[in-house]
Amino acid sequence: MVPGHFSTKRMSIIEAIDVTKIYIMGEIVVHALRGVSLTVERGEIIAIMGPSGSGKSTFMNVLGALDRPTSGTYSLNGQLIADRSDDELALIRNKEVGFIFQTFNLLGRHTALSNVELPMRYAGVTSGRKERAIAALEAVGLGDRIHHRPNELSGGEQQRVAIARALVNDPAIILADEPTGNLDSKSGSEILDLLHDLNQSRGTTLIFVTHDSEVAARAQRIIRLLDGKIVEEIGVEV
Repeated sequence: MVPGHFSTKRMSIIEAIDVTKIYIMGEIVVHALRGVSLTVERGEIIAIMGPSGSGKSTFMNVLGALDRPTSGTYSLNGQLIADRSDDELALIRNKEVGFIFQTFNLLGRHTALSNVELPMRYAGVTSGRKERAIAALEAVGLGDRIHHRPNELSGGEQQRVAIARALVNDPAIILADEPTGNLDSKSGSEILDLLHDLNQSRGTTLIFVTHDSEVAARAQRIIRLLDGKIVEEIGVEV
């Protein structure tokens, strides 16, 4: 197993306070986020929902340190994001965030093992890299598929490779953008079960960005966005 960081003590892993994001495209000004505030505790499962144009993708980019807020404060695992350089943001993303995408984003010419090793390559890890990648693939049930390339794997297996890649650097959070969107219902359910098992066994914080009500139903809280604002928060954890 890849080393985890489970703790029974709940601590804030994300603190977003009055976050705005404005895009200027020529004479057009787009207010993608309008004063969004959100706190996520370590080990929580959160679903972010909303129609197209609601600000979900922009908020995901801010939460994943892919973009900086225009104003407001965003802290990821105690690190303020706004004033970091591009290189510093890249390091923070690689260490703190595991990304899972609807389209898997695997390198087609690389084996499952090589795909999972990539985040460690970017982090400059040399010692034990192969062993950690194998352990991550075993953790998602693909110990017998490590030398297969993406086109030799089913959609569900490709998403398991993507989950192993997201886990291998032991990130503070996993940010999953429509993780079951390209899967059949059986494979999608298996992927959700796997992610929830990881949450229970390791205390991994999960943030789903999704249109899928079945995905959202697995969350402890549902955050609904509309026109760049949080308009509803339901399903408080008991």
